[in-house]
Amino acid sequence: MSYKLKMLVAVAVASWSLGSFAADTIKIGVSGPFTGGSAPMGVSMRDGVRVAIKEINEKGGVLGRQLEAVERDDEAKNERGVQVAQELINKEKVAATVGFINTGVSLASQRFYQEAKIPVMNNVATGSIVTKQFADQPENYIFRTSANDQIQTAMLVDEVVGKRKLTKVAILADSTNYGQLGREDLEKALDKKGIKAVAVEKYNIKDVDMTAQLLKAKTAGAQAVITYGIGPELAQIANGMEKLNWKVPMFGSWTLSMANFIDNAGKNGEGALMPQTFIQDPNTPKRKSFIDAYIKAYNPPGGRIPSPVSAAQGYDSIYILAAAIKQAGTTDGPKVKAALESLNEKVDGVVASYNKPFTKDDHEAIKMGIPVFGEVKAGHIVLAK
Repeated sequence: MSYKLKMLVAVAVASWSLGSFAADTIKIGVSGPFTGGSAPMGVSMRDGVRVAIKEINEKGGVLGRQLEAVERDDEAKNERGVQVAQELINKEKVAATVGFINTGVSLASQRFYQEAKIPVMNNVATGSIVTKQFADQPENYIFRTSANDQIQTAMLVDEVVGKRKLTKVAILADSTNYGQLGREDLEKALDKKGIKAVAVEKYNIKDVDMTAQLLKAKTAGAQAVITYGIGPELAQIANGMEKLNWKVPMFGSWTLSMANFIDNAGKNGEGALMPQTFIQDPNTPKRKSFIDAYIKAYNPPGGRIPSPVSAAQGYDSIYILAAAIKQAGTTDGPKVKAALESLNEKVDGVVASYNKPFTKDDHEAIKMGIPVFGEVKAGHIVLAK
């Protein structure tokens, strides 16, 4: 064989080997908003996923194959989320998808995975209906590693009404699926305590003046404000309260921990309280390792993860999914789903250690008792005292 022919054969073999390796990865879809007002959540989730995938791949991957993240920006738009889901399923042939930050995007998009029998791990969206959207079907492919709104609203009402004895409560919720479904859960939780909110006000994404809503709440004699929205608008609420010189405590869902609330509200956000599954505190070796790896890889300003909850839940979702694929011995959707519902391996995550986190009838990994209360203090989230 001539030298030239040998070289051609070698190039062909190398190309075939590289192609085989690329084709032999286990593709995991990563869908979230990496731009816009929801970006602190989406980017943090994506980067937490990347940290987990890097760690798993460095240890040999899963089933002898490397994990490959196929990332798509859904822009927090329902219609874009639908397009992303169809692309990840039909073109990329993903074995599973993690993500969905916004409840509305999740509800619009995950039906395509359900139809394709491909597991979805919601790792940030919290709308209570998310994992129950297809609960009436024989098999449900929708799972979650974030604290749903029924857990969060129960915690909020126990704190505000039960512990602090504040019975005159105002609710300010945005007009999205997330805000309105959360508001419904909050009103139900208040009703269980025999309390009706003195004011229930709605606002839109990108609103910059909450004066009208806040005046109604103040006039109604509200002793506390409970919010359901995302960072930029939540900051407008805190800043609006300052303009009105209205000093009542601010509580809300976990999103009060977003960097664009803390930074945009500044001193007006001090003391805000919210449920958190994870606080950026290296109080265990596992958490220290995760935080150090995240900061080393992405060097966030001031060393603060934009949305620590999203990052941690993204990280944990990959480890749980990897354990299920390993147990199933395949990437076949129905078999991975069955493994998720009967995990034998205990998964040591940064939010929690997961011992059989799911069953056939319960696709919620986060249970009551796992989340704690966080508080905004000096530009960071700390454990509330």
